Amino acid sequence: MRFIVSSSALLQQLNGISGVLASNPTVPILENFLFELEEGKLKITASDLQTSMVTEMQIDAQESGKIAIPGKILLDTLRNLPEQPVSFTIDRDTYSIELSSDNGRYKLAGENATDFPKIPEVESPNSVIIPSNVLSRAIYNTLFAASSDDLRPAMTGVYLNLSPTNTTFVATDGHRLIKYQRVDVAGEDETSMILPKKALNLLKGVLPGENTDVRIQYDSKNAFFSFGDLRMICRLVDEKFPAYQNVIPSDNDNIFFIDKQEMLSSLKRIVIYANKTTNQVRLKLAGSELQISAEDLDFSNEASERLSCEHESGDDLEIGFNAKFLIEVLGHVASNRVQFKLSEPNKAGLIFPADKDENEDILMLVMPVTLSRR
Repeated sequence: MRFIVSSSALLQQLNGISGVLASNPTVPILENFLFELEEGKLKITASDLQTSMVTEMQIDAQESGKIAIPGKILLDTLRNLPEQPVSFTIDRDTYSIELSSDNGRYKLAGENATDFPKIPEVESPNSVIIPSNVLSRAIYNTLFAASSDDLRPAMTGVYLNLSPTNTTFVATDGHRLIKYQRVDVAGEDETSMILPKKALNLLKGVLPGENTDVRIQYDSKNAFFSFGDLRMICRLVDEKFPAYQNVIPSDNDNIFFIDKQEMLSSLKRIVIYANKTTNQVRLKLAGSELQISAEDLDFSNEASERLSCEHESGDDLEIGFNAKFLIEVLGHVASNRVQFKLSEPNKAGLIFPADKDENEDILMLVMPVTLSRR
């Protein structure tokens, strides 16, 4: 089997799917790309059993066949080749592969393509189309809050709920919760699923910047994303997502607005002086002034700053938060001003962007920490 392909074009396609490859997979053949050639079309697959990515490209070839090619050595070779045609010659009996270029010849050992795991096919699919910019924004706004704790698998992904009126993305790690909702995207029926963290990280890296439609097909086990010449298939997290609505307080009537960048910069300075284990900062709201302070009694470190805010309603309040969580949440807010809704020192605080797209609704929740008495 023989075919010729542009080195840079092939590298671009491989880079888009190479993130799936695991360094020490449970099945050794998954260190390989699966190349399938048919009628001048080259289909390339990478998989780790949980997530698979497939890309296609037109090439110069008259033959058909398939082979598993070691991923790392192929990527390293192409990354160090200048743009030029590269010829692949595969021995069907020994699975040996020879690459020929203007620079020289390179031989490597492939594997039998029939040993490569079969990629799932969608069964009785439902589908929804989401613009790439909307999907990218939803992933950006939620994925950072997903848990990394494998003991709570339901929280290691992003919950997606499709309804006839809107689409909702939710992520939480127990310390913070992000709810991102779009009213300009809707499903035909009410359905929900948990999309795994790794798959969304991979998807985030390959979504086109321009406004491209992404078709999402799904069944009870898998979700299928397709756009352009790329497809991604991921196994859904087979768990029940927590009843997140129950932790969102409805009576947070202590409301203030503040400049996001001023508060973010202040928190980054103040946390330097906080206890390195708890990262606790104290927010003291008094009139139109917000005092942010922290102390580390073990090292006699302390710091405080005062910021002006627009205190819309509610009494003076003192509440503690983990500064790292506040910094990360505020860092994902696009608006220049943010709205805080607080209630009591032991109840979750809500953060909203003061300015947002009319088609979206974003709620960010951060759990408080218990303040030590002064």
